[in-house]
Amino acid sequence: MPEAPKTLLIACGALAREVVDLIRVNDWQHMSVTCLPAKLHNAPQLIPDAVREKIRAARRDYDRIFVLYADCGTGGLLDRVLEEEGVERIAGPHCYAFYSGLDQFDAGHDADPTCFYLTDYLARHFDKLVIEGLGIDRHPELLDAFFGNYSKVVYLAQTEDTGLQQQAEAAAEQLGLAYEYRFTGYGELASFMQTAGQGV
Repeated sequence: MPEAPKTLLIACGALAREVVDLIRVNDWQHMSVTCLPAKLHNAPQLIPDAVREKIRAARRDYDRIFVLYADCGTGGLLDRVLEEEGVERIAGPHCYAFYSGLDQFDAGHDADPTCFYLTDYLARHFDKLVIEGLGIDRHPELLDAFFGNYSKVVYLAQTEDTGLQQQAEAAAEQLGLAYEYRFTGYGELASFMQTAGQGV
């Protein structure tokens, strides 16, 4: 049986735990992951060049490279870089969509576009990323400016973790929004990595 190609996954730091779990569970010993800081989402224009640097630094050491970023607010600039570098990324505009399933997310979002989404990562780090990150802890008046047009928090859960469910529900209460829980598992992240893991 031929040896599986040595494969690198370049991922958003917000996906690190899920990616490592999938590699471990599937025993993909030929796969490695390197992450860029999740805080790049606050400056998405920096994502494409940061991904390009990772790709170029890894070319000598890996047979294949995949990118675990959606468009993530880059306005197509990430896709332009990946086309130039000949590297494939997971499909979708953001992780909420590929966790939910692209078609299912689009249908739900079209039906109710006033949802603020959390993942396991965002539920775990809500205060630091949202409350402190947006300055709401220092300027409470910003709460309505940022969230006044939302109706509810939707927690798209990758794992069945009651502690995270409580944190997500507390986040909704903190924002003054209704709360909804949806278990997605790893969604299309798992199927994309399965294809990469098979070396096809």
